[in-house]
Amino acid sequence: MFIDTHVHLNADQYEEDLEAVIQRALDHQVETMVVVGFDRKTIRRALELAEKYEFIYAVVGWHPVDAVDCTEQDLERIEELAAHPKVVAIGETGLDYHWDKSPKEIQQEVFRKQIALAKRVSLPIVIHNREATADVLRILKEEQASEIGGIMHCFAGTPEEARESISMNFMISLGGPVTFKNAKVPKEVATEVDLEHLLIETDAPYLAPHPYRGKRNEPSYVPLVAEEIARLKGLTIDEVAKATTENARAFFGIGQ
Repeated sequence: MFIDTHVHLNADQYEEDLEAVIQRALDHQVETMVVVGFDRKTIRRALELAEKYEFIYAVVGWHPVDAVDCTEQDLERIEELAAHPKVVAIGETGLDYHWDKSPKEIQQEVFRKQIALAKRVSLPIVIHNREATADVLRILKEEQASEIGGIMHCFAGTPEEARESISMNFMISLGGPVTFKNAKVPKEVATEVDLEHLLIETDAPYLAPHPYRGKRNEPSYVPLVAEEIARLKGLTIDEVAKATTENARAFFGIGQ
């Protein structure tokens, strides 16, 4: 059994065939899916899916690319929703210096506010980091985010940065990029990080693994991520599936 710890089934890309996508995931032993909402529309949709399907959970937060659009009312709503029984984390939040829609200082402010919010509601945080590793790690330290911990979603840093994240009570989540033939650093991370600190995800509909790279991703592909981690570590896919599933259940506090 597998758990896709980060998927956007709430995305418009699944509007036409969502039921089929979910069924394919179940057919491929993906027993649980965690749907991440990161703005008003996707948060609402994530909760609708979590309420409809027993095996779907929700994460709610505000994406750094859209930090400039985040209001105090949005943050209050996220804090209210944290009490929902199917909401298991706050996010995805963090920093994204690739796109320039939201100035860095606004991204950092909204990031800090969501860390504080997560601490108030005693939920872990899911971190989005693109081209901003030094600032992400610095802010996590300054805000003492280790008190709640979280997930480094679709981790793209070095093994050393992975170890630093783990020391702050964060899990390392790997997705499709670890399967890319030229992905030297993600493969090093998968090799060097102990299995007890690893989670797997798709980030679907984005970042489809090999051999589907460039196509729409979906949660039924998460076993391909586990398969590559198993190959790199010299383990069986069953061993990786068992460990990452147990890790996810313990991290999110979700049942057997």
